[in-house]
Amino acid sequence: MKRRNFIRANAFSAVAFGGFSLLPDFLIGGSQENGKKSYAEYLRNSAVPKEELDIFLNENSWAQFDPEVGYIMGNYMPHDGMDNSYTISTASQGDKRTNSLYTDRPCRINTYGNSFTQCHQVSDGETWQEYLAAHFGEPVQNFGMGGFGVYQAYLRLLRREKKDKDSKYVILYMWGDDYMRSVFRCRYATYYTQWNDYGGYMFHGNFWSNIEMDTTSGQLVEKENRIQNKADMYQMSDPEFMYENLKDDLMVQLHLLSSNMVNSDVDTKGLKKLAGILKMPEVDFSNIERMKTTAIALKNKYGFEATKHILEKTASFCHENGKKLLLIHFDPYNVFRPMVNGEKRYDQEVIDFIKAKEYSFFDMNEVHFEDFKKFNLSLDDYMKRYFIGHYNPSGNHFFAFALKDTLVQWLDPKPITYQQTGSPLIRFKDYLPE
Repeated sequence: MKRRNFIRANAFSAVAFGGFSLLPDFLIGGSQENGKKSYAEYLRNSAVPKEELDIFLNENSWAQFDPEVGYIMGNYMPHDGMDNSYTISTASQGDKRTNSLYTDRPCRINTYGNSFTQCHQVSDGETWQEYLAAHFGEPVQNFGMGGFGVYQAYLRLLRREKKDKDSKYVILYMWGDDYMRSVFRCRYATYYTQWNDYGGYMFHGNFWSNIEMDTTSGQLVEKENRIQNKADMYQMSDPEFMYENLKDDLMVQLHLLSSNMVNSDVDTKGLKKLAGILKMPEVDFSNIERMKTTAIALKNKYGFEATKHILEKTASFCHENGKKLLLIHFDPYNVFRPMVNGEKRYDQEVIDFIKAKEYSFFDMNEVHFEDFKKFNLSLDDYMKRYFIGHYNPSGNHFFAFALKDTLVQWLDPKPITYQQTGSPLIRFKDYLPE
């Protein structure tokens, strides 16, 4: 199969204003080059060329296959960094981003989430976790992965925290459309027309474990990955496999309708049932514009309900296992920009839920909003200070030190660099080479 409508090979350099699949849906683009397809045709066209799967499965690439969450960190040098640079992006111990500071000491802070957790577009030593590790004198581990939703990050958290006896402090980071990503069975099918896999070296978004609504019972249910071994990954090269496994994926339907990417031939019976379960009275699929408006509202509501369910499960797990949980939220495009323009954040329902539950919470959107007011800059010029799509190294540094005080108050005992003993602290055990 010939891949259609690739973005150009230098797309990474333009990532600050769109064209990158790890960014929110609206930054990817809306319509296909040759006009909208039928829903069935769109899904069949999402089949992945076998040669790209060969690269993903058998060579060093940005992501590597995982039977539960689809993919985790691999080893690669994407051409996506600041000043047209490549970035060194590697995994250690098979499942986390490489960290190098104080790795011989027990790690009590583990971080989970998406590409802003992983720190995509910077090299290994330029992550906010490494900046904090340097400042605190103790390791901070990074289990983030680009493209993950809240549910996939939750599954990574469970896997690690069940066996990690040193980590008492757990950070779960949310951003952008993470709410919706949790629900997709295969996120790749939503962006394949705008994403350049670089021959397979940047492939991701394959089938994974997800959470979705059972419209018969009216309950959210957890679903296992439909592809649980490498050999079966080649089923994704079969157009009929893609169609049969995604034709009733309600979140895929909502994404494509809300982005106006397919003709209005989607069977909306399941969507109407979903709307009834979520108690959304104003549901109208009668014409293209009303369909798009309805799909956006229903997509958000579906993602919000799934996220609230996941956060309750995460908090319960941490409580039962003697771990402390901190939730972090940052969305520079869907939340921070509207805040600057005096608009209400679209995900206020989730924030209200977090506050009502009294979960420990750090909102980086508010930090950037207060910081922006200190400058006499346009919003675009302000964004260039910290972002190249994701944070640049300066952005990760700014984030680390914005979060620092919250972590110092949270940790017990405090980091060694903040322990006030009344006398100079000179204990270099474990800090000097033997």
